[in-house]
Amino acid sequence: MKPANDTLLRALRRQPTETTPIWLMRQAGRYLPEYNETRRRAGDFLALAHSPQLATEVTLQPVERFGLDAAILFSDILTVPDAMGLGLCFTEGEGPAFERPVRTESDVMALAAPDPHEKLGYVLDTVRSVRAALGGRVPLIGFSGSPWTLACYMVEGGGSEDFRTVKTMLYTRPDLMHRLLQVNARAVADYLNAQIAAGAQVVMLFDTWGGVLTGPAFREFSLAYTAQVVARLQREHEGDPVPSIVFVKGGGAWLEAIAACGCDAVGLDWTQDLGQARVRIGGSCALQGNLDPAALFAPEAVLRSEARRVLESFGAPRNADGTYGGHIFNLGHGISRFTRPEAVAALVDAVHEESRRLRGADAPQAGGASPA
Repeated sequence: MKPANDTLLRALRRQPTETTPIWLMRQAGRYLPEYNETRRRAGDFLALAHSPQLATEVTLQPVERFGLDAAILFSDILTVPDAMGLGLCFTEGEGPAFERPVRTESDVMALAAPDPHEKLGYVLDTVRSVRAALGGRVPLIGFSGSPWTLACYMVEGGGSEDFRTVKTMLYTRPDLMHRLLQVNARAVADYLNAQIAAGAQVVMLFDTWGGVLTGPAFREFSLAYTAQVVARLQREHEGDPVPSIVFVKGGGAWLEAIAACGCDAVGLDWTQDLGQARVRIGGSCALQGNLDPAALFAPEAVLRSEARRVLESFGAPRNADGTYGGHIFNLGHGISRFTRPEAVAALVDAVHEESRRLRGADAPQAGGASPA
Protein backbone atom coordinates (compact mmCIF):
# COMPACT_ATOMS: atom_id res chain seq x y z
CA MET A 1 0.00 0.00 0.00
CA LYS A 2 1.37 3.39 -1.01
CA PRO A 3 1.94 5.70 2.01
CA ALA A 4 0.23 9.08 2.13
CA ASN A 5 3.67 10.70 1.81
CA ASP A 6 5.40 8.64 -0.88
CA THR A 7 8.00 11.28 -1.80
CA LEU A 8 10.90 9.03 -0.83
CA LEU A 9 9.59 6.12 -2.88
CA ARG A 10 9.11 8.32 -5.94
CA ALA A 11 12.58 9.82 -5.60
CA LEU A 12 14.11 6.33 -5.34
CA ARG A 13 12.35 5.44 -8.60
CA ARG A 14 13.63 8.74 -10.08
CA GLN A 15 10.14 10.09 -10.59
CA PRO A 16 9.01 13.69 -10.08
CA THR A 17 8.50 14.98 -6.54
CA GLU A 18 7.24 18.30 -5.22
CA THR A 19 10.12 18.53 -2.74
CA THR A 20 13.35 16.65 -2.06
CA PRO A 21 12.60 13.96 0.54
CA ILE A 22 14.71 13.93 3.70
CA TRP A 23 15.47 11.39 6.38
CA LEU A 24 18.60 11.11 8.54
CA MET A 25 20.87 8.22 9.36
CA ARG A 26 20.52 7.50 13.12
CA GLN A 27 17.49 9.82 13.25
CA ALA A 28 16.20 7.79 16.21
CA GLY A 29 18.96 8.21 18.77
CA ARG A 30 20.63 9.83 21.72
CA TYR A 31 20.26 13.45 20.54
CA LEU A 32 16.53 13.18 21.32
CA PRO A 33 15.52 13.53 24.98
CA GLU A 34 12.51 11.27 24.43
CA TYR A 35 14.83 8.52 23.13
CA ASN A 36 17.02 8.80 26.21
CA GLU A 37 13.97 8.49 28.42
CA THR A 38 12.79 5.36 26.58
CA ARG A 39 16.27 3.86 26.76
CA ARG A 40 16.37 4.58 30.48
CA ARG A 41 13.11 2.69 30.91
CA ALA A 42 14.49 -0.21 28.85
CA GLY A 43 17.62 -0.48 30.99
CA ASP A 44 20.20 -0.70 28.20
CA PHE A 45 20.58 -0.61 24.42
CA LEU A 46 20.12 -4.34 23.82
CA ALA A 47 16.98 -4.49 25.95
CA LEU A 48 15.60 -1.57 23.96
CA ALA A 49 16.45 -3.18 20.60
CA HIS A 50 14.96 -6.52 21.67
CA SER A 51 11.62 -5.02 22.72
CA PRO A 52 9.30 -4.53 19.72
CA GLN A 53 7.13 -2.18 21.75
CA LEU A 54 10.00 0.10 22.81
CA ALA A 55 11.82 -0.17 19.47
CA THR A 56 8.60 0.94 17.78
CA GLU A 57 8.36 3.85 20.18
CA VAL A 58 11.83 5.16 19.38
CA THR A 59 11.45 4.51 15.63
CA LEU A 60 8.44 6.83 15.60
CA GLN A 61 9.88 9.56 17.85
CA PRO A 62 11.70 11.53 15.12
CA VAL A 63 8.78 11.07 12.72
CA GLU A 64 6.42 12.55 15.31
CA ARG A 65 8.77 15.43 16.14
CA PHE A 66 9.97 16.42 12.65
CA GLY A 67 8.46 16.50 9.17
CA LEU A 68 10.63 13.64 7.93
CA ASP A 69 9.72 11.73 4.80
CA ALA A 70 10.57 8.25 6.13
CA ALA A 71 11.01 6.19 9.25
CA ILE A 72 13.98 3.87 9.63
CA LEU A 73 13.75 0.76 11.74
CA PHE A 74 15.40 1.08 15.14
CA SER A 75 17.83 -1.81 15.38
CA ASP A 76 21.56 -2.46 15.06
CA ILE A 77 23.70 -3.71 12.17
CA LEU A 78 25.18 -6.42 14.40
CA THR A 79 21.96 -8.35 14.98
CA VAL A 80 22.93 -10.86 12.27
CA PRO A 81 26.27 -11.99 13.75
CA ASP A 82 24.64 -11.98 17.17
CA ALA A 83 22.07 -14.42 15.78
CA MET A 84 25.00 -16.58 14.62
CA GLY A 85 25.92 -17.07 18.27
CA LEU A 86 28.85 -14.65 18.62
CA GLY A 87 27.49 -13.06 21.80
CA LEU A 88 26.91 -9.36 21.20
CA CYS A 89 27.35 -7.03 24.15
CA PHE A 90 27.58 -3.26 24.60
CA THR A 91 29.85 -1.53 27.08
CA GLU A 92 29.06 2.09 27.91
CA GLY A 93 31.63 4.33 26.29
CA GLU A 94 33.29 1.48 24.37
CA GLY A 95 30.65 0.39 21.87
CA PRO A 96 29.72 -3.10 20.65
CA ALA A 97 31.85 -6.20 21.17
CA PHE A 98 31.53 -9.93 20.55
CA GLU A 99 32.29 -12.47 23.25
CA ARG A 100 33.27 -15.06 20.63
CA PRO A 101 35.02 -13.39 17.67
CA VAL A 102 35.75 -15.32 14.48
CA ARG A 103 39.52 -15.85 14.32
CA THR A 104 40.36 -19.44 13.32
CA GLU A 105 39.53 -21.79 10.48
CA SER A 106 37.25 -23.79 12.76
CA ASP A 107 35.49 -20.55 13.80
CA VAL A 108 34.79 -19.70 10.16
CA MET A 109 33.71 -23.20 9.17
CA ALA A 110 31.27 -23.36 12.08
CA LEU A 111 29.36 -20.30 10.85
CA ALA A 112 25.94 -20.67 9.27
CA ALA A 113 23.33 -18.18 8.12
CA PRO A 114 20.64 -18.00 10.81
CA ASP A 115 16.94 -18.40 10.09
CA PRO A 116 15.74 -14.79 10.57
CA HIS A 117 12.26 -15.94 11.59
CA GLU A 118 13.72 -18.13 14.32
CA LYS A 119 16.67 -16.03 15.53
CA LEU A 120 15.62 -12.48 14.64
CA GLY A 121 11.88 -12.64 15.18
CA TYR A 122 12.00 -9.68 17.55
CA VAL A 123 13.24 -7.47 14.69
CA LEU A 124 10.49 -8.70 12.38
CA ASP A 125 7.91 -8.11 15.11
CA THR A 126 9.23 -4.54 15.35
CA VAL A 127 8.85 -4.06 11.59
CA ARG A 128 5.22 -5.19 11.75
CA SER A 129 4.58 -3.05 14.81
CA VAL A 130 6.10 0.07 13.25
CA ARG A 131 4.13 -0.36 10.03
CA ALA A 132 0.92 -0.57 12.02
CA ALA A 133 1.84 2.45 14.16
CA LEU A 134 2.81 4.56 11.16
CA GLY A 135 -0.68 4.10 9.75
CA GLY A 136 0.50 4.67 6.18
CA ARG A 137 1.95 8.12 6.86
CA VAL A 138 5.51 7.61 5.53
CA PRO A 139 7.47 4.59 4.27
CA LEU A 140 9.53 2.38 6.56
CA ILE A 141 13.19 1.65 5.78
CA GLY A 142 14.72 -1.65 6.88
CA PHE A 143 18.46 -2.22 6.90
CA SER A 144 21.47 -4.40 7.53
CA GLY A 145 25.22 -4.09 7.64
CA SER A 146 26.98 -5.26 4.49
CA PRO A 147 28.74 -8.64 4.44
CA TRP A 148 32.18 -6.97 4.63
CA THR A 149 31.28 -4.57 7.43
CA LEU A 150 29.79 -7.40 9.47
CA ALA A 151 32.96 -9.42 8.86
CA CYS A 152 35.06 -6.56 10.23
CA TYR A 153 33.20 -6.62 13.54
CA MET A 154 33.08 -10.42 13.65
CA VAL A 155 36.84 -10.87 13.18
CA GLU A 156 38.03 -7.83 15.13
CA GLY A 157 35.60 -8.62 17.94
CA GLY A 158 34.34 -5.03 17.92
CA GLY A 159 35.40 -1.67 16.54
CA SER A 160 38.95 -1.13 15.28
CA GLU A 161 41.35 1.69 14.48
CA ASP A 162 43.48 -0.19 11.94
CA PHE A 163 41.49 -3.38 11.07
CA ARG A 164 44.71 -5.33 11.50
CA THR A 165 43.08 -8.65 12.44
CA VAL A 166 40.50 -8.76 9.66
CA LYS A 167 42.96 -7.53 7.03
CA THR A 168 45.49 -10.14 8.14
CA MET A 169 42.88 -12.83 7.48
CA LEU A 170 42.05 -11.24 4.13
CA TYR A 171 45.65 -11.30 2.93
CA THR A 172 46.90 -14.52 4.54
CA ARG A 173 43.77 -16.68 4.26
CA PRO A 174 41.59 -15.22 1.52
CA ASP A 175 39.83 -18.59 1.30
CA LEU A 176 38.57 -18.17 4.88
CA MET A 177 37.53 -14.59 4.23
CA HIS A 178 35.55 -15.63 1.17
CA ARG A 179 33.86 -18.40 3.14
CA LEU A 180 32.93 -15.91 5.90
CA LEU A 181 31.60 -13.41 3.38
CA GLN A 182 29.55 -16.06 1.58
CA VAL A 183 27.81 -16.94 4.84
CA ASN A 184 27.27 -13.26 5.60
CA ALA A 185 25.84 -12.54 2.14
CA ARG A 186 23.31 -15.35 2.50
CA ALA A 187 22.43 -14.24 6.03
CA VAL A 188 22.00 -10.57 5.08
CA ALA A 189 19.84 -11.36 2.04
CA ASP A 190 17.62 -13.67 4.08
CA TYR A 191 17.35 -11.06 6.83
CA LEU A 192 16.42 -8.20 4.49
CA ASN A 193 13.90 -10.35 2.64
CA ALA A 194 12.32 -11.24 5.97
CA GLN A 195 12.10 -7.52 6.79
CA ILE A 196 10.45 -6.89 3.43
CA ALA A 197 7.93 -9.66 4.05
CA ALA A 198 7.19 -8.13 7.45
CA GLY A 199 6.56 -4.70 5.94
CA ALA A 200 9.78 -2.81 5.18
CA GLN A 201 9.15 -0.71 2.06
CA VAL A 202 12.79 0.21 1.37
CA VAL A 203 15.96 -1.63 2.42
CA MET A 204 19.44 -0.22 2.92
CA LEU A 205 22.88 -1.80 3.16
CA PHE A 206 25.45 -0.01 5.32
CA ASP A 207 29.02 -0.72 4.21
CA THR A 208 30.58 1.39 6.93
CA TRP A 209 34.07 -0.05 6.52
CA GLY A 210 34.29 -0.56 2.74
CA GLY A 211 36.45 2.55 2.52
CA VAL A 212 39.31 0.99 4.52
CA LEU A 213 40.13 -1.36 1.62
CA THR A 214 42.26 -0.92 -1.48
CA GLY A 215 40.41 -0.66 -4.78
CA PRO A 216 41.01 -4.29 -5.82
CA ALA A 217 40.21 -5.58 -2.31
CA PHE A 218 37.02 -3.52 -2.16
CA ARG A 219 35.75 -5.02 -5.40
CA GLU A 220 36.68 -8.60 -4.42
CA PHE A 221 35.81 -8.70 -0.73
CA SER A 222 33.12 -6.04 -0.31
CA LEU A 223 31.29 -5.00 -3.46
CA ALA A 224 31.06 -8.52 -4.90
CA TYR A 225 29.19 -9.70 -1.82
CA THR A 226 27.02 -6.58 -1.61
CA ALA A 227 26.02 -7.29 -5.22
CA GLN A 228 25.14 -10.87 -4.24
CA VAL A 229 22.82 -9.53 -1.54
CA VAL A 230 21.16 -7.05 -3.88
CA ALA A 231 20.66 -9.77 -6.51
CA ARG A 232 18.87 -11.95 -3.95
CA LEU A 233 16.55 -9.24 -2.66
CA GLN A 234 12.82 -9.45 -3.16
CA ARG A 235 12.17 -6.54 -5.52
CA GLU A 236 8.41 -6.39 -5.00
CA HIS A 237 6.04 -7.08 -2.14
CA GLU A 238 2.26 -7.19 -2.41
CA GLY A 239 2.44 -5.49 -5.80
CA ASP A 240 4.67 -2.60 -4.69
CA PRO A 241 8.33 -2.16 -5.71
CA VAL A 242 10.87 -2.40 -2.86
CA PRO A 243 13.87 -0.16 -3.65
CA SER A 244 17.35 -0.73 -2.24
CA ILE A 245 20.03 1.76 -1.14
CA VAL A 246 23.75 1.01 -0.79
CA PHE A 247 25.93 3.30 1.33
CA VAL A 248 29.72 2.88 1.35
CA LYS A 249 31.52 5.25 3.70
CA GLY A 250 34.69 6.37 1.95
CA GLY A 251 33.59 4.75 -1.31
CA GLY A 252 33.66 7.75 -3.63
CA ALA A 253 36.51 6.36 -5.74
CA TRP A 254 34.32 3.41 -6.74
CA LEU A 255 31.05 5.24 -7.31
CA GLU A 256 30.45 3.88 -10.81
CA ALA A 257 31.00 0.30 -9.66
CA ILE A 258 28.70 0.72 -6.67
CA ALA A 259 25.97 2.18 -8.87
CA ALA A 260 26.28 -0.84 -11.16
CA CYS A 261 25.72 -3.39 -8.36
CA GLY A 262 21.96 -3.45 -8.96
CA CYS A 263 20.79 -1.05 -6.25
CA ASP A 264 18.26 1.73 -6.81
CA ALA A 265 20.20 4.43 -4.95
CA VAL A 266 23.76 5.10 -3.83
CA GLY A 267 24.39 6.87 -0.55
CA LEU A 268 27.29 9.33 -0.45
CA ASP A 269 29.38 10.51 2.46
CA TRP A 270 30.10 14.23 2.83
CA THR A 271 33.42 14.11 0.93
CA GLN A 272 31.70 13.70 -2.44
CA ASP A 273 30.23 16.36 -4.73
CA LEU A 274 26.65 15.43 -5.58
CA GLY A 275 26.69 17.07 -8.99
CA GLN A 276 29.88 15.31 -10.01
CA ALA A 277 28.50 12.03 -8.68
CA ARG A 278 25.38 12.52 -10.76
CA VAL A 279 27.47 13.01 -13.89
CA ARG A 280 29.66 10.01 -13.10
CA ILE A 281 26.81 7.51 -12.75
CA GLY A 282 24.92 8.90 -15.72
CA GLY A 283 21.49 8.86 -14.12
CA SER A 284 21.55 5.10 -13.55
CA CYS A 285 20.64 5.43 -9.85
CA ALA A 286 19.16 7.87 -7.43
CA LEU A 287 21.61 9.54 -5.04
CA GLN A 288 21.29 9.95 -1.29
CA GLY A 289 23.17 12.46 0.83
CA ASN A 290 25.25 14.17 1.79
CA LEU A 291 25.41 17.03 4.33
CA ASP A 292 28.32 16.97 6.77
CA PRO A 293 26.71 16.03 10.14
CA ALA A 294 28.84 18.75 11.79
CA ALA A 295 26.87 21.39 9.87
CA LEU A 296 24.07 20.78 12.38
CA PHE A 297 26.23 22.51 15.01
CA ALA A 298 26.29 25.74 12.99
CA PRO A 299 23.96 28.74 13.43
CA GLU A 300 20.64 28.25 11.67
CA ALA A 301 21.48 30.67 8.84
CA VAL A 302 24.68 28.73 8.08
CA LEU A 303 22.88 25.40 8.33
CA ARG A 304 20.24 26.56 5.86
CA SER A 305 22.97 27.80 3.52
CA GLU A 306 24.71 24.41 3.68
CA ALA A 307 21.43 22.61 2.96
CA ARG A 308 20.88 24.89 -0.03
CA ARG A 309 24.42 24.18 -1.24
CA VAL A 310 23.78 20.42 -1.18
CA LEU A 311 20.51 20.83 -3.08
CA GLU A 312 22.11 23.14 -5.64
CA SER A 313 25.04 20.75 -6.04
CA PHE A 314 22.66 17.99 -7.12
CA GLY A 315 21.08 20.42 -9.56
CA ALA A 316 17.73 20.45 -11.31
CA PRO A 317 15.58 17.39 -10.70
CA ARG A 318 15.07 16.83 -14.42
CA ASN A 319 17.88 15.36 -16.54
CA ALA A 320 18.78 16.71 -19.96
CA ASP A 321 16.80 13.91 -21.62
CA GLY A 322 13.65 14.76 -19.67
CA THR A 323 13.93 11.96 -17.12
CA TYR A 324 14.33 12.65 -13.40
CA GLY A 325 17.51 12.23 -11.39
CA GLY A 326 16.20 11.35 -7.97
CA HIS A 327 17.75 12.91 -4.86
CA ILE A 328 17.15 11.91 -1.25
CA PHE A 329 18.57 14.42 1.22
CA ASN A 330 20.49 12.88 4.09
CA LEU A 331 23.63 13.34 6.13
CA GLY A 332 26.97 12.00 4.93
CA HIS A 333 27.01 9.76 8.00
CA GLY A 334 24.98 9.28 11.19
CA ILE A 335 23.72 12.19 13.24
CA SER A 336 25.83 13.09 16.28
CA ARG A 337 24.45 12.49 19.77
CA PHE A 338 25.38 16.11 20.56
CA THR A 339 23.05 17.60 17.92
CA ARG A 340 20.27 19.90 19.14
CA PRO A 341 16.81 18.73 18.06
CA GLU A 342 16.03 22.32 17.05
CA ALA A 343 18.79 22.11 14.44
CA VAL A 344 17.21 19.01 12.93
CA ALA A 345 13.83 20.76 12.75
CA ALA A 346 15.47 23.71 10.98
CA LEU A 347 17.23 21.40 8.53
CA VAL A 348 14.07 19.50 7.60
CA ASP A 349 12.19 22.76 7.05
CA ALA A 350 15.06 24.20 5.00
CA VAL A 351 15.29 21.16 2.72
CA HIS A 352 11.58 21.18 1.99
CA GLU A 353 11.40 24.93 1.50
CA GLU A 354 14.55 25.30 -0.59
CA SER A 355 13.90 22.25 -2.75
CA ARG A 356 10.40 23.51 -3.53
CA ARG A 357 11.83 26.91 -4.46
CA LEU A 358 14.61 25.42 -6.60
CA ARG A 359 12.14 23.28 -8.52
CA GLY A 360 10.03 26.25 -9.51
CA ALA A 361 8.17 25.56 -12.74
CA ASP A 362 9.74 22.10 -12.93
CA ALA A 363 7.74 20.86 -9.94
CA PRO A 364 4.77 18.55 -10.63
CA GLN A 365 1.50 20.42 -10.62
CA ALA A 366 -1.20 19.58 -8.09
CA GLY A 367 -3.63 17.17 -9.65
CA GLY A 368 -1.20 16.45 -12.46
CA ALA A 369 0.67 13.34 -13.43
CA SER A 370 2.45 12.63 -10.20
CA PRO A 371 3.14 8.90 -10.42
CA ALA A 372 1.49 6.45 -8.11
